[in-house]
Amino acid sequence: MTLYKQISENNKIWVDSKISMDPDFFTKLVAGQSPEYLYIGCSDSRIPPNEIMGMEAGELFVHRNLGNMVINNDLNALSVINYAVIHLEIKHIIICGHYNCGAILAAMQSKDLGLLNPWLRNIRDVYRIHQEELDAIANQEERYRRLVEVNVIEQCINVTKTAEVQTSYAKGGFPIVHGWVFDFSTGFLTDLDFNFDEKLKEIQKIYNLSTTKWY
Repeated sequence: MTLYKQISENNKIWVDSKISMDPDFFTKLVAGQSPEYLYIGCSDSRIPPNEIMGMEAGELFVHRNLGNMVINNDLNALSVINYAVIHLEIKHIIICGHYNCGAILAAMQSKDLGLLNPWLRNIRDVYRIHQEELDAIANQEERYRRLVEVNVIEQCINVTKTAEVQTSYAKGGFPIVHGWVFDFSTGFLTDLDFNFDEKLKEIQKIYNLSTTKWY
């Protein structure tokens, strides 16, 4: 049996297992979704978002790209945020990076990577912003891990800059933005303790989109 055909067989097994545990499983899926979480993560094939968070289908709205980026001209990511905040009324937005990230490593290299260059430039911009801290880390592996972390923080800030998030939070106190890192070596998620409320007040001095008031 080819790998492609095996996938079809796996799907049938999955359907049978879900129905055996809950005969109404697919009826519930058809009824719609009401997730409270938006997960923005890396496209890395080793990370199944629902599984590492212990969530079932319908509980997690997901967007993935190289390096878990939220870029201000990426209509894909911005459309997902818009839909999640305005239409699904999610309560939490999670930016989840991971150690040993290929996109982060590629951005650390002085190398022409063709079509990837414009995308990786956004990660290189993160390095530039945190260059003093990162260059002070002598161990290359530790510097690599730290860039993964500060990139997550910068993407949390980028989410916080959006009008949808600012307006929704001003009206109802949600969504709240969080920054996490997944570690392949342990399987654990680490919360980077992104202080959303404090950062929102800080960046609204320049990026205030919820009102016409400027600080």
